[in-house]
Amino acid sequence: QVQLVESGGGLVQAGGSLRLSCVASGRTFRPYAMGWFRQAPGKEREFVAAITWSAGSTYYADSVKGRFTISRDNAKNTVFLQMNSLKPEDTATYYCAADRGWGVIANSNLHRSNSYYYWGQGTQVTVSS
Repeated sequence: QVQLVESGGGLVQAGGSLRLSCVASGRTFRPYAMGWFRQAPGKEREFVAAITWSAGSTYYADSVKGRFTISRDNAKNTVFLQMNSLKPEDTATYYCAADRGWGVIANSNLHRSNSYYYWGQGTQVTVSS
């Protein structure tokens, strides 16, 4: 089992920045691809960003490209989401997710929520206008 705990959410004005963190514990010796998803009230969960184990590849939703950056520190079992130029429409609960590891999920599928096996509890991000 892998446990994921997100932190770093909060209230910020439009144009501001936040940095989310997700710390993994448990069976962290596996090479997991990691992703960030978000869900706003009344909406479906949507893909935000993903990163492969080696951090050699990153993927972003069109809505956040150029504003958000995903990164990871495998030595600390942590993945980050730097969010800049935040907009009110970025308001949502942000979830960290890990796949089953060992590259079983093709990189082309890392935007799909059903590619991920482990999920965190989420952290709330609210952007005021």
